[in-house]
Amino acid sequence: MTAVVFDIGNVLVKWDPHLAWAGDLGSREAAGAFLQRTDFFARNLRGDKGECWADMALELETEEDRHLMASYPERFALTVQEKISGSWDILHRLKAARHPVHAITNWSAETWPIGVSTHPELGEVFGTTIVSGQVRRLKPEPEIFAHLCEDAGVAAADCVFIDDSPGNVAGAQAFGMDAIHFTSPDALQRALAERELL
Repeated sequence: MTAVVFDIGNVLVKWDPHLAWAGDLGSREAAGAFLQRTDFFARNLRGDKGECWADMALELETEEDRHLMASYPERFALTVQEKISGSWDILHRLKAARHPVHAITNWSAETWPIGVSTHPELGEVFGTTIVSGQVRRLKPEPEIFAHLCEDAGVAAADCVFIDDSPGNVAGAQAFGMDAIHFTSPDALQRALAERELL
C-alpha cells in the first residue's frame, strides 16, 4: 500500500507572513519592508530548525524591529487562516481509499501548536507528523525523510511525497521517494490519478 506524505504550508494551508504585521504597520507593503530588512525568511528557516523567535529578535538593530520579531509567535495565527480546500478534498479521498497519509513540515516548534489550534484537523488527520522544529532537521535534509520512515514504519520506496518546494521534492526523490511538485489541487489530482492512487 502506497503511503502519501504531505507538506502542509502552501499545500494544505496557505501561509502568508505579511499578515502577521500588515495590520499594525498599516499596509502589506510596510510589512514586506519589515520582512526584507530583518531577513525574515532566513530567520524563519532557523526557527523551523528549532531556534527561538525571541532569541533571534535580539539580533536586530532597532527596539521596534526586535519587538515586532519577538511577537511573531503570538501573531502567527493571522498568517495561516485559509485552508486550500481542494487539497483537503484529495487528502480525505486518499484516506477513504485506505492509503496511509502522513506529513513532513518545515514548521517552528513554537508556532506548530498555534497552527493546530487554528486548524485542529492538522493534529488529527495524519498517521505520523514530522515537524522540523521538533526534530531539528529541515527538508530537504535526508534525515527528516528518514525520521518519517522510521516513525511511520514505511519504506521510502513506498511513499509519494507532495511539496510546493522543488528543492524539497528533489530531496525526497534523492532519498528514494516518489515525489510530486505541488502547484494546484487540480494538478495534484492528475498526478495522483496517473499513479492510480485516486
